[in-house]
Amino acid sequence: MAPKMTKAASLSLAAVLASMSLLSACSSNSNSDAGNAGSGGGSASAGTASSPAASGKQVTLKVELFDRGNSPSPYTITNSYLTKYIQDNFGTPNNIKMEFVPVPRSEEIKKLNVLMASGSDVPDIVFTYDSATFNRYAQQGGLTDLTDLLNEHGSNLKAFLGEDTLAYGNFEGKQLAIPGKRSILGKYASFIRTDWLDALGMKVPTTTQELYDTLKAFKEKDPGKTGGKVIPYGMTIEPAQYDPLIWSFIQPTTDEQRFTLTQKLGSNEYPTLLPGFKDALQFFNKLYNEGLISKDFGLDKDKKQMTQDVQNGVVGFLTEDYPNLYYAEGTYENLLKTVPTAKLDPVDVLTNSEGKHAKPEYAPNGMYIMIPKSSERAAEAVKYLDWMAQTENMLALQNGVEGENYEMKDGIPIVKTDAPQDVIDRIYNYGDIVILANGKFTGDEEKNKQAFAAGFPPAYQENLRKALDISVADTFKPVLIDRPIEAESKYGTALQDKYEEMIVKAATAKPANFESAYESALKDYMQSGGQAIQDERTKVYQETK
Repeated sequence: MAPKMTKAASLSLAAVLASMSLLSACSSNSNSDAGNAGSGGGSASAGTASSPAASGKQVTLKVELFDRGNSPSPYTITNSYLTKYIQDNFGTPNNIKMEFVPVPRSEEIKKLNVLMASGSDVPDIVFTYDSATFNRYAQQGGLTDLTDLLNEHGSNLKAFLGEDTLAYGNFEGKQLAIPGKRSILGKYASFIRTDWLDALGMKVPTTTQELYDTLKAFKEKDPGKTGGKVIPYGMTIEPAQYDPLIWSFIQPTTDEQRFTLTQKLGSNEYPTLLPGFKDALQFFNKLYNEGLISKDFGLDKDKKQMTQDVQNGVVGFLTEDYPNLYYAEGTYENLLKTVPTAKLDPVDVLTNSEGKHAKPEYAPNGMYIMIPKSSERAAEAVKYLDWMAQTENMLALQNGVEGENYEMKDGIPIVKTDAPQDVIDRIYNYGDIVILANGKFTGDEEKNKQAFAAGFPPAYQENLRKALDISVADTFKPVLIDRPIEAESKYGTALQDKYEEMIVKAATAKPANFESAYESALKDYMQSGGQAIQDERTKVYQETK
């Protein structure tokens, strides 16, 4: 799943210079393959039937590859089982030499800016998860328009992605990126200590009011026998904890309201100005002042304290990214070491005014895969992605060798837990190699879910599947805008802090002071860029109408 996005406070001089020179460099035609006779410029016609690869001359296709510094011996990031598989099964048959260009994951945007500015050294396929980076390259004219190339060479690619996902790579009517595709769009689920419910003779709550009554019972009766340390509702200042609660209070909205009153900060959308937001913060205030949520949640920015509290057995309810509790040696496993009889089960509890368990889902796109304007290998690049999109190739790249890395069961690749380490190491970085896919793809949506669950410890797979189903129930999609909202890029980082500051100030105020605390924090937020975002989104909406 995608983590909360942060931005560095400043860029290095190299990155700044790279950004400034991006337009001119990316518009140049300086591919490093000696003697290339392609049509040049990276336009839609680049690398067609008259290209060197098609006429019998080998060409080089350069592909960016995240380097996490975790390559197991004897592999390196550029010489591994998977890079060799790609060369043998795509490169060699098409007279293409595959060259993988390592980019440190921790410095990917800064390094990408430098590569894009260099012109001659930039790979033919680059990518980023950051929408602002994609928008900047698109605005500056540094990317190849892929519309015609997709029609000519990308039939498998288009079928795999579908129109909904492809739309996220569209910029003002041009297909300037090929978005990776998420196999699962769900974000959040809720979890409750059902052993505590059993001790109190209570049923699993199904509405927000029933949840409140349950939290009160946890506080007053301490069914976990924590000695007064009970935290009925685990809370942090991370989106996975506050987002589900806040969105459950948002009233039914029109398309115009969602477009103009939503604010996107980083990779998340926030309902700051939507009807019901204030009601959500007032409920937050009620929970805090009655001692029903983590006392110091506003200081828990990395959710380490809440995680520790859950593992110590003192938290009765929480919301979280749906898979996070069930990883091997993770939160749930550590809870059971502390309280062997504990049961922390997935539930769908928070309800909106319509009685639905409303919650946001991810956009269908993962990373933005781009071909720089300077590339002469645009056609070969699309052919490579089209090859990757074919079911048998993606299966091999994501899962390894059948019978050695996995066994097929009802069309689902099941990882062989007894495989020797050198066999496991074959596909150690498949997630970075298969850039088209965020998550495993094995066929239809249901099979994708089963394949994902199969990667978790067997004892937790049933709960993981329940949490996954909850995460995709009653969801709503993010707003799609085919142009950047410049005010969001300009003010987003600061406003993320202001948004969380507003939550904390409104929640921790004395009930009598809630109104003034909320209004003061909202005013500060709007003056710090919130109003500029609202004005720009309103203008864009009117133009699109």
